[in-house]
Amino acid sequence: MKSNEWLHGFRHSSPYINAHRGRTVVLSIGGDAIAHDNLINIIHDIALLSSLGVRLVVAFGARPQIQTRLDAIGAESVFHRGLRVTPESQLLPVLEAIGGLRAYLESHLSMGMVNSPMHNARIRVTSGNYMTARPVGVLDGIDFGYTGRVRRVDVTGIEKLLELGHIVLLPPLGYSPTGDAFNLSYEDVGGQVAAALKAEKLIMFTENQGLPEDDGSLIRELTAKQATERLSAGKVEGHDGDLLKAACDACVKGVRRAHIISYVQDGALLEELFTRDGSGTLVSGDNYEQIRPARVEDIGGILGLIQPLEEQGILVRRSRDMLETEIGCYVVAERDGTIVGCAALHAYPEEGAGELSCFAVDQAYRRAGRGDDILAMVEKLARGQGIQRLFALTTQTEHWFRERGFRPSSVQELPGPKLASYNVERKSKVFVKPLV
Repeated sequence: MKSNEWLHGFRHSSPYINAHRGRTVVLSIGGDAIAHDNLINIIHDIALLSSLGVRLVVAFGARPQIQTRLDAIGAESVFHRGLRVTPESQLLPVLEAIGGLRAYLESHLSMGMVNSPMHNARIRVTSGNYMTARPVGVLDGIDFGYTGRVRRVDVTGIEKLLELGHIVLLPPLGYSPTGDAFNLSYEDVGGQVAAALKAEKLIMFTENQGLPEDDGSLIRELTAKQATERLSAGKVEGHDGDLLKAACDACVKGVRRAHIISYVQDGALLEELFTRDGSGTLVSGDNYEQIRPARVEDIGGILGLIQPLEEQGILVRRSRDMLETEIGCYVVAERDGTIVGCAALHAYPEEGAGELSCFAVDQAYRRAGRGDDILAMVEKLARGQGIQRLFALTTQTEHWFRERGFRPSSVQELPGPKLASYNVERKSKVFVKPLV
């Protein structure tokens, strides 16, 4: 029997198709990705995104191609602080390598062969001098010559092309008002353009699936703050460090999300954009923007989240009617229209106390720190209500609360109304955290 898995996936991709239509996405593709056999599939996926109404900017790099050109003429390559030093004698071969690569990408994006994903795509690709650059100058006594950094982005020019449905192709080149050309880092170009355009997403390609944890597993999600802490601690270095820094900088400057995905894995770009969990590493801004007061329409999502925990005896059972009555006490963590976490704050103002209850996080998101973010939001709300101590009752998550500043307490310390309703048979332990 023919499998209908494609049908299920296609139907579930429709919310993401609608969400990305008309939005600006910046793709940052290095020269190693362009040289890989999977490039043709990435090109096909770019064509698909364009046909779905996604406004695309493609910033590309040319490091291996530049190196090949310089090796061919016997020129010495010098690197410092992760940047290539570009003396005037090497500027022409650098420009030749970048120009050749730009023509190569334009030709691939112009394909329209019958029986291929590009048939009748009719993609318009435009490139030009949209980057104003400045020289890096002299660092640690080394003159970087014609290596530069992004100084300004021609936002108006790029926006006009995007409005016309063009894909904007940006080489790692910038020009100064004096007419000089500078060799730029493509990570810098991608990040700066994404920030200047206030892009919805910055997507950067790397050889691996994404960024690895210490144990080799994939880091699925980081906030910009967590990513910065990893960089400061020296946990992410080399090219991964460059990508993560670009992702952090873009998020701090207004890009909603940055993604680091594989250029080796076929379909990684589509999986990252059109599935809930994606394929690589996501770097996002402050998670508070994803945590909000609950609404009545969230009740179904909350029930779906807490029912498995109720069946395991971790949470007390709550009916839909109870949730409807108390929905004003809840906050939820939402990701792409799905409730992935929730908690309730019940206040006892006469005693300056508040109860943290119905605290649940989808198992797939517990390692991403979502529970800590929800707790931080509840504590913020509690302080705003003048609550001086927060208490929680638990049967199985004692250590989680201990690690976050809650101390063991006795049942007798509960506020009067809560003490009166305490379930003796359940034998929940009481933990309290002062908020002053």
